[in-house]
Amino acid sequence: MSPISSRGGEGGEASSQAVRRGRRPGSGDTRGRILASARAIFAERGFDGTTIRDVAASAEVDPALVHHYFGTKQQLFVAAMEFPIEVRTVMAAIATGPREQLGDRIVARFVGLWDRPEIRPTLLGLARSATTDPVAAAMFRGMLVDGPLHAIAGLLRTPDAPMRATLVGSQLVGIAMVRYVARLEPIASMAADELAALVGPTLTRYLLGDLGAVGPEGGQGVAAGTAGPASAGPVR
Repeated sequence: MSPISSRGGEGGEASSQAVRRGRRPGSGDTRGRILASARAIFAERGFDGTTIRDVAASAEVDPALVHHYFGTKQQLFVAAMEFPIEVRTVMAAIATGPREQLGDRIVARFVGLWDRPEIRPTLLGLARSATTDPVAAAMFRGMLVDGPLHAIAGLLRTPDAPMRATLVGSQLVGIAMVRYVARLEPIASMAADELAALVGPTLTRYLLGDLGAVGPEGGQGVAAGTAGPASAGPVR
């Protein structure tokens, strides 16, 4: 028997080492398994608290395979945190209904997204990581600005729409941090419709009411009842 065949070849040696370490070799679903593990761990620990070894152990692969598929931890994070839906598609349902309940619908849809088990790990991973990692912060801002905030501003079509939309965004981020990250009661376990009824009127005022504040060009914000798309007719 040749020396190579007696050792089982280099591939056999690597395979036996993988078995001894309890790691699975690469397979057709390896990339997806790594992504799922990374998403769950980033959601639990944030970017700083996660290591490539953590992800590899959870996915039952060698850390070298994680690097092979994704490169650095930062690249793995970006891939794992890719948002699975187009946020702006939710806005059509939000725009339909009574104007005085616009904020309620925004809160209900926002909480509904967070409560979906296939989406929450991505949102949690971004939220936990945004406070310490600049790339995560940029992704979190992009998700908000490129999604619901731009869509809301487009619905209003007023000069101060970006400011109003940003005020809404501040409330939504606050809800996310209190309900899902800090898990403060009673908000953490409150029903979505109950939370929407409590917070929604504030969002409606931000969008359609008198802010009583200086607008983006130095003028007063649009007041409720004044002429303009934000106060005349349905929100479209």
